This record gives sequence, structure tokens and C-alpha cells, in this order.
Amino acid sequence: MLTLVPGVSGGSETYARELARGLARVGSHDYEVLLPSLAPDAGGGLPAAVVTEYAASTGTLGRLLAMGAAHVRPGRLRRYVERADVVHYPLTVRVPPVAVPSVITLLDVQHLDLPHLFSRGERLFRSFAYDRAARDSAHVIVISEFVRARVVSRLGLDPDRVHAIWLGVDTTRFNPDPAVAREPLLLYPARPWPHKNHDRLFAAFALLRRDSPGLRLVLTGAGHVPASLPAGVEARNVSPDELIALYRRAACMVFPSLYEGFGLPPLEAMACGCPVAASSAGALPEVCGDAAVLFDPEDPQAIAAGVHEALRRAGELEQRGPTRAARFTWDATARAHDAVYARLAG
Repeated sequence: MLTLVPGVSGGSETYARELARGLARVGSHDYEVLLPSLAPDAGGGLPAAVVTEYAASTGTLGRLLAMGAAHVRPGRLRRYVERADVVHYPLTVRVPPVAVPSVITLLDVQHLDLPHLFSRGERLFRSFAYDRAARDSAHVIVISEFVRARVVSRLGLDPDRVHAIWLGVDTTRFNPDPAVAREPLLLYPARPWPHKNHDRLFAAFALLRRDSPGLRLVLTGAGHVPASLPAGVEARNVSPDELIALYRRAACMVFPSLYEGFGLPPLEAMACGCPVAASSAGALPEVCGDAAVLFDPEDPQAIAAGVHEALRRAGELEQRGPTRAARFTWDATARAHDAVYARLAG
């Protein structure tokens, strides 16, 4: 996990941390987690080593320099993995590169499917750090059947070495609270990245406010500029516990993303009994099933109609959500990873 930057890596950080915790609970092998100095607590209860030789950084340039140095001169880092039977890179980037059998996790191929959303530099980086890593690894773990199909198609990988493993949700934390009343607010937990589609959501929200002028939209995730937000929209930086409280209070969680390799926020919202209106793009239909309302994310009127329907069916969705979410557990995620490790070691 050397490339982990707390608070920046988004859903990939949640995945890496929860995978470690899951393996500590149900894993059947001997593990060691390699951690950067920025995240010494990310081992999840597994034996861990903080690799001070890796020049971890929170800045983009510093991160690129650290990854480049580790790739060009990996000698000092390789001593940490020289006795390993299998090396897994859950954050995709192969730092340090190794000769022993390896597996990477590839969260999506958005840079290939929606290249116009990335700069030339970002596309070049992902081509080297993601695409090449996937081709050089013995096995590739992806987080949905949607991503598996895209990886096989776009990268030409052998389907037999690409494994779709769903992510999970901790229902001991993400669960309904019947004592909390829902409020006239919509929730969208997402950073303002281009594929998160905020502009169309704002257009849809304006349509919704015509009929419900008291409706509010709360955005979470770093990077929002409060002064630029439309009327009725507010941005908050929240802790994980505060986000759970918002899931329990919101009348609806709206998720208009143009592309998702999985979609943890809709799953978390469903686990909390929050009605969900989500995009029909990417892996979201696979994750949400029949427990959410799906809409075309490229049409603001469709987004507004999806929210209207989710609010109308709130009672039904509050019941369907937790039942659907219960199918996704981190223990199941960990066991499926363990099976890949065993296959690779064998």
C-alpha cells in the first residue's frame, strides 16, 4: 500500500483498508502489509512494516517523483518482498516492481472509456502505471463484472486471469436508525471530479426546487468551492461518522456519476436505509439491483425524475436497501482475494 495517501485516494483507500481488516479476520495465509509513512495505521490488524525508504508525499508532483524513483531504483524496497510467495498491489501501481508472482487490483479503465475527461499527462501516467501493470501481472482483480468486461475488451487480457470481486460494506456501522427523522435534503457524497457530473445534477436540482423550494442539496468530499454553488446547495467536509448521520437523515441520496467501477456510496446509503436514485452508468446497476431508482445521467430532466420517483417510493426503498446491501460483505471480499492468492502461489 505504499502509494496510499489518506484522504486523497477515495474509494480505493476504503477498499485497501477494509481488505486488510477482512484478511485479518478470515484470511488463511501469512501476510505482511507494506505501508507508507503517511498511513502507518492502514494495516488493519495484519503484521505490517512502515517503509520509510519510500518517499511518500501528499502532493501530486511528490507522489509522481516517489513512484518514479521506486520504479527506477527499487533495490532498497525489494528487500521487503524478496521472501514473498505472492505480492498484491491493491492500489494498482506496482511499487516496487518484483520478479515474484504478483496480482494488481484495477478499479476501472475510465481513462480508456472516457479519455476526454483526462489530460494527456494523466492518460500517459495511467497507460504506464495501470495498463502496463495489468499486462505484466499474473492475475488482475477488478471490483465488478462491468470492469472485468471492460478490462478484457480494452486491454486484451486473458479472461481467465481477470477476477471480479465485489467490494463490501460494514453493516455494523452503516445501518438504519429508526429514531432519526428524514429531512428534505438530497445528499451527493463525491469529490468534484469531471465524471461525477455535478453540473447536470445542479440543473436537475433547479428543476426539483420549482416544486419543492425548501429542498436542499448537500455535497461532501474535498474540493468544492462554496461561493460557486447554486442556491440551496452546500458543501461540507465530513468525517465518516458524520457521513453515516447524513445517510440516515437524507430524504434521498442522488448519485449521477457518468462512470463507476463499483460505487461504494450508493451501497453505504442503501445499508443505512436511505432511498437511492443513481445513474444507470458503469457498475451502478450491478451494485444497486432493484433497490434503487436508476436514471440517465446525461439528462438533467431524467435525474430530476429519478429523484422524484425515489422520494415517492421512499418507504419501499428504505426496506429494499438494507436487504440488498447485506449481500456485500468485506469478509466475502477478503475470502475471494485469498482464493486468488492461493491460485497464484500454486
